[in-house]
Amino acid sequence: MDFTFSEEQQAAVEAARAVFTPVAPDSVPSPSLTSGAVAEDFDRALWAKAADADLLSLLITPEHGGAGLDAIALCLVLRESAKVLARIPLLEHSAAAATVEAYGGDELKREILPRAADGRVALTVAASGRTGHDPAELAVTARREGATGPGGGWVLDGVQTAVPWAWGADRVLVPAHTGDGVAVLAVLPCPAGDGDSPPGLTFTEQISTTGERLAELRLDGVHLDDRDLVEDPAAWPRLHDLLATGTCALALGLGEGVLKMTSDYAGKREQFGYPIATFQAVAVQAADRYIDLRAMEATLWQAAWRIGTGAGGALPLAGDVAVAKSWASDGVRRVVQTAQHLHGGFGADTDYPLHRYHAWAKHLELSLGPAAAHEEALGDLLAAHPLG
Repeated sequence: MDFTFSEEQQAAVEAARAVFTPVAPDSVPSPSLTSGAVAEDFDRALWAKAADADLLSLLITPEHGGAGLDAIALCLVLRESAKVLARIPLLEHSAAAATVEAYGGDELKREILPRAADGRVALTVAASGRTGHDPAELAVTARREGATGPGGGWVLDGVQTAVPWAWGADRVLVPAHTGDGVAVLAVLPCPAGDGDSPPGLTFTEQISTTGERLAELRLDGVHLDDRDLVEDPAAWPRLHDLLATGTCALALGLGEGVLKMTSDYAGKREQFGYPIATFQAVAVQAADRYIDLRAMEATLWQAAWRIGTGAGGALPLAGDVAVAKSWASDGVRRVVQTAQHLHGGFGADTDYPLHRYHAWAKHLELSLGPAAAHEEALGDLLAAHPLG
């Protein structure tokens, strides 16, 4: 089997490195009891550079101004972005645009996709625990109002918390259910967007462990017509899988960045006249974390490959995604904990960027959900689809 990446995927990585390598990961301090520092918006300058490098349109087809690449290419780019804690909604934007293109109506595509491809419109997704074990799609309900088609629509009620990038994005996709599964993805304007906010839609500020502004999105009898909805029942599962796998890619990139930082530090820090990297106890811990990262990588590519190709397997796609999430959730936590241990007190210094990686790792871990929940889901799949 050939495990090498295609020329197009490798070109995306090279473009990503050119954009993200100069980024300083400590450009925005994490909030604390003393500083209270909070990032007001995502990194607009970096967003513009990513747009110029065609990194915002990876999953959009050439018909709408995109590159027409796959989930593997997106995950490769996300991995590079996470090494420097790039503060742009690249994952949510890309997954939302791909979902609109695959399942949205023609009018919605024409309105959203060309501007999403070049960065004029930023997209995000409202799904509490969007990649974890709690079903985010159950948080908002939808009921049909009037006839299907022109003149008809839906009424949405419910709350979604911890919506990422909501204060800087232009549109947010909100999954909603009718009681028997997800029926719609509502495309709603964000506070900074150029659309008029429908009555009953409100945003309230929340703050994440990373120092980013999140939002509680509340829908109280929000009326939407079919033009602003994606009604295909396959839309949310695809969006969910893209978000989950992309979050695993972010965890992998963050972990690789942390391990490199720790390796550089251990090679310079001396105890008893020798670099601590030469001590067996330090080398063993670093080796264990390297193994974690390679397992995170292998399970990530398996899930991304199945999403990108639609290939079948012994288990449904949900099984590969569950395995990737299990490794990413536990792995990123172990990598950062070991890094903190090997750095000693220096790792807790807020003038050193490791504390920011720790905060982002905790945010990703909570987004992914506990590994035990994904292992339980995998067990259910194995029971339903016995192998051999």
